[in-house]
Amino acid sequence: MIDLSLNLSGIKISHPLMAGASPLSEKLDGIKKLEDSGLSAIFLHSLFEEQIEMEEGAFEYYLKQGTEAYAESLSYFPKIDDFKSSKDEYLEKVRKAKSSVSIPVIASLNGKTPGGWISLSKELEEAGADGIELNLYNIPADIDMDSKKVEENYIEIVKEIKKEVKIPIFVKISPFFTSLPWMAKKFEEAGASGLVLFNRFYQPELDLENLDVKNSLNLSSSFENREAIRFISILYGRVGLDFIGTGGIWERDDILKFVFAGAKGVQLVSVLLKNGLKIVEKLKKEIIEWLEEKEYKSIEECIGVLSQKKCPSPEIFERANYLKVLLQYKH
Repeated sequence: MIDLSLNLSGIKISHPLMAGASPLSEKLDGIKKLEDSGLSAIFLHSLFEEQIEMEEGAFEYYLKQGTEAYAESLSYFPKIDDFKSSKDEYLEKVRKAKSSVSIPVIASLNGKTPGGWISLSKELEEAGADGIELNLYNIPADIDMDSKKVEENYIEIVKEIKKEVKIPIFVKISPFFTSLPWMAKKFEEAGASGLVLFNRFYQPELDLENLDVKNSLNLSSSFENREAIRFISILYGRVGLDFIGTGGIWERDDILKFVFAGAKGVQLVSVLLKNGLKIVEKLKKEIIEWLEEKEYKSIEECIGVLSQKKCPSPEIFERANYLKVLLQYKH
């Protein structure tokens, strides 16, 4: 019997297939269906820094309007206890999810700057979240903000959240750092338990017919996972972090490549949205069959086998192999 279980930063998961943050986990019914499909853990959809700050700011503004003029105007407004924000709803969702499913539930916070919203992490822990995915999603558009400041903000966010909670923090990042290994080390020093590679930016599309800009959402492809696999391979064994792969995971081989590179799990999103939840058991079955054929006894044995640290040709992951690849190309 192949053992697929793993220890992810202290969270026990039965196998490496987890649900990534997506619309599938927005409602309790969807969360239950994700568990029923056989997934080992659920990363809830993200709560955004902007949601919290905008709602709390607007509520405070309207609560105060006119109160300085007439004493009776105070009665026009609802009691503070009656106001229900996205934050309150999200915390309630975490509590209900934890009482409804038996697999780990990881909350997801999406932010870009240090701020008061960080204190929410403590409430998520108290609500029962097994961990927090910190989705650092930011497109630096300020010409006067240098890269050092952007990186310092990210590290500061992790430090502040670590002060609030004891549960694991998984930092979801983009590949757009001058030195990603250095950032990985800094995230570890700040208190992160793991990294999720990579955040997938949704790119706006130019509409030439209407001379407008519109949002565009496309599902991932297997080709997109190579960069994440490469950097997990480079980082494995060099920092004390657990790695989770995400983006472009459609088939058995996509999952195994992440594991052999050094990941302890993968997040499934696009494949679930397109192929439905029945795909989970199919993928698990195919992984077990492959491991049996190769005479592995557990998935744990596979982690990092093809990482740069253990690879007989480590230059393949770096520039040293670049010229060789170009010279070998034939058209």
